[in-house]
Amino acid sequence: MDNQYCKVGAITPMTSGHKALAQIEYQYQNFLNKASDFKTSDDKLAAFFELKARKLKKVLEDFVK
Repeated sequence: MDNQYCKVGAITPMTSGHKALAQIEYQYQNFLNKASDFKTSDDKLAAFFELKARKLKKVLEDFVK
């Protein structure tokens, strides 16, 4: 079996500031849109996306404070 190597630091962490806030807002809107899209076809998946959106909303509120 061959060795597998991961790239340490390949993903840059989200820093505080305007970029972080914009990314969180984008994710929040994305989860809300996905929740509304799946509302009629899959209630459990819609509930999952709504939960994710609520968690991001709390992060946004804490970020603004």
